[in-house]
Amino acid sequence: MNVLILIYVAGIGLGLLMIDARPPVRIGLSILWPIGPLAFIVTISILLVASLIAFPALGAAVAIVAVLAWWIYSL
Repeated sequence: MNVLILIYVAGIGLGLLMIDARPPVRIGLSILWPIGPLAFIVTISILLVASLIAFPALGAAVAIVAVLAWWIYSL
């Protein structure tokens, strides 16, 4: 947990130093920087689910590969 706090504080420090904006914008962006990677993960997850609906054959192939990988690695 301490490592995560250290990374978060380091991100705030870099955000305050590296962003070329007014101080209120710098503070806001530096505090909210972890939302960016979280938004990326959510967006990619939604796109993957949408692709499984749009391309069911690909979805079936991905499901089969996932089940086989789980089965092989669980042995």
